[in-house]
Amino acid sequence: MTLTNRTLVIMAKAVRVGAVKTRLAVNLSPQQAAELYACLLNDTIALARALHGAEIAIMCPEQDVEDLSRSVREAVPVVPQTGAGLARGLISVFAHFANSGQRVVAFNSDSPHLPVSVLENAFELLESRDLVVGPTHDGGYYLVGAKASHAALFEDDRMGTTSALEGLLARARMLRLEAGFTDPFYDIDVASDLNRLATELELAPSKAPRTAAWLREWAGRETHFRTGAGSL
Repeated sequence: MTLTNRTLVIMAKAVRVGAVKTRLAVNLSPQQAAELYACLLNDTIALARALHGAEIAIMCPEQDVEDLSRSVREAVPVVPQTGAGLARGLISVFAHFANSGQRVVAFNSDSPHLPVSVLENAFELLESRDLVVGPTHDGGYYLVGAKASHAALFEDDRMGTTSALEGLLARARMLRLEAGFTDPFYDIDVASDLNRLATELELAPSKAPRTAAWLREWAGRETHFRTGAGSL
């Protein structure tokens, strides 16, 4: 039976060449980055589906709603955020979904390798905490959850930087919100993240099968071009 007081929201963008995973441009072409992001997104949706007893939705920029609705492989409600940027997106998540004791967790669209137990733990922590945060190893966070809308939590210009977590926690203290934490984890922003993910999925491809298959194909192409296989 669905527990209607739990909502899991994936923060996403439309799969557009040149607009996603741009920090991987050193290693991937814009087309490859878009292909990878599509795999990450769809595997992340599958991960969300594995969490029983929660409603699932996608929050995205308003102009991305139509494209995202077409590109996701599973039927998931796609909700437009109000305003531009990640901060406005997170404000929109809790303004839209957090009401009457609803526990809402927002997480990123590029962590399909996240254990589902981490998401379960996030909702459990919200039973006794005002806020739950999933720290990343680079000073940001991959997950944030709350039971109410606190717009001031995200009114900051450090979103997406190495001080994003520090800023969030400082504002939580100012608002007198008690925070709990899920395990530190990593998302896919730079080459070292991608290499780590490739190694992890080589050992356990079922964690994110679409992404694992794409990475195997990409690694094969890279080896082919580096060795000059098939050249005249």
